[in-house]
Amino acid sequence: MRVGFWLLTSVSLAGIVFLSQEPKPASNPQPDPAPILADAQIQYRKGSFDLAISRYNEVLKADAASGDAYAGIIRCYLKQDKVQEADDTLRKALQVAPSYPDLKVAEGELLFRQGEIPEAGRLFTEVIAAPPDPAQPNSRPNARAYLGAARVAEASANYAREHILIARAHALDDSDTDVRKMWIETLSTADRIHSLEEYLAQATNDDEDARRRLRDRLSFLKAVQSAEMGRCRPVSDITATKTNLVAIPLGTGAQGASLGVRINGKPVKLLLDTGASGIVISSKLAAETGLKSASNIQMGGIGDKPDAQAHIASANSVQIGEMEFRNCQLYIVDRVPKEADGVIGTDVFSQFLIELDFPGWSMHLSRLPPRPGETESRPSLNAGEEDPATEPEDKPAADSAVKQSPAVPKYEDRYLAPEMHSYIQIFRMGHMLLVPTTVNESASKLFLLDTGAFDNTITPAAAREVTKVHRAPRIDVHGLNGEVGKVYVADNVMVDFGHLRQQVPHMVSIDMTRVSRRAGTEISGTLGMAMLGLLKVRLDYRDGLADLKYVPKPVRH
Repeated sequence: MRVGFWLLTSVSLAGIVFLSQEPKPASNPQPDPAPILADAQIQYRKGSFDLAISRYNEVLKADAASGDAYAGIIRCYLKQDKVQEADDTLRKALQVAPSYPDLKVAEGELLFRQGEIPEAGRLFTEVIAAPPDPAQPNSRPNARAYLGAARVAEASANYAREHILIARAHALDDSDTDVRKMWIETLSTADRIHSLEEYLAQATNDDEDARRRLRDRLSFLKAVQSAEMGRCRPVSDITATKTNLVAIPLGTGAQGASLGVRINGKPVKLLLDTGASGIVISSKLAAETGLKSASNIQMGGIGDKPDAQAHIASANSVQIGEMEFRNCQLYIVDRVPKEADGVIGTDVFSQFLIELDFPGWSMHLSRLPPRPGETESRPSLNAGEEDPATEPEDKPAADSAVKQSPAVPKYEDRYLAPEMHSYIQIFRMGHMLLVPTTVNESASKLFLLDTGAFDNTITPAAAREVTKVHRAPRIDVHGLNGEVGKVYVADNVMVDFGHLRQQVPHMVSIDMTRVSRRAGTEISGTLGMAMLGLLKVRLDYRDGLADLKYVPKPVRH
């Protein structure tokens, strides 16, 4: 037995020696991922997103834990508005590189797009506050972390913080197109025009819709700069007014509220719409009031039709209640509600405290509470696209003997006055007011406060997370972009918002992808007039605050 075992062992050892002497096959060396990563970034900034994703995947073949590659793929998908694909990529990335800084920033960008703004802000702040990596002592701070934090600050009405953050992001990386676009909005009108012209003359990774809106923005700024269009300013020292609202049909039995306005002395009836921006009137009314177009843009909203062609004009006089304003911008379109002469967005009154008493059918405008140490100024109409947080002070009168230096824009963070502690924080994306809303006690979403909508609505995607959804072909929904093709109904939806709760057995469900894409964050529904008509609503655009109070109907004996 010993001899046999020894022979077996000897044979085995001989075999091992023999195999080890065979020539080894040549191994394929992995390519250096650094130049591939650099090329992927170039393709991303050129807008070649599919090619960039392909190159990022090549990087992952060489380095399966590359946080840079995963972050790049997520950003490509977000640029293509493929939010689910971006989310799937993030889940894979977090398994291999959960603490990589730029991946955290990309995660924050995805969360912002999904409507989780506070959560996104925490990630951006975490990356900004993190100490330098000892292994990379010469690495630069992450510019996109500052960009993301600036977007969160803007949505939260913290304009001073936003200004500091976007200036820092631009100083770190002025070649990033998203950074440049946001930074351009901090410039004076003349510099903004010049910078936008330079930006649009270059190839960027913006889609055609985004570039078209930038061209519209440029046209608007040029029109404002021209002699024909001044700034909308008050005529008298009156800083408060109360005026009646009049019911106007919105369809399906719901009523909206219209506001009586005088444009160049002519009385008109405008639908009061928290979901709209500026003063929009019909072409017929423009002709009757002597308004002439100074610039052309396109306007969009709910509906399946392409955006409407619009024209910008300037009205000599706009009167609301006891207040009158001069040189105010208006938009002229053909698509306006047939029951009204046009639409007036409540963002027009963003320099006022707005009180909408829908059960009492009245609107009250008054001064906002001054910040500590702030000198009170006369509020005006924000009839154009300019944000009052970045507007310079009133120019001196033409006959002033004192030559004043150019005004410096003022940036202030949101202020919660003592009398506003019952208000809730809302997020502002341009003219849109987004209310944090809990759906069926589980999913936290952002709903658009929309007095131009007939009722509460929810998107099919948000509804399917908590309930059943089915088609409703007999329900018609219309918006600025015409009729909505596919309308659904969500069963048993309960929404909680602003200390209020409402149970809706059958809530209309429509897709809002276009609106969400332009807002840059997920809008999961609207709070419309069938519900808002029961409330007193107070709005503070300056500080991103709202107060919503239910008014019970009086008991009749």
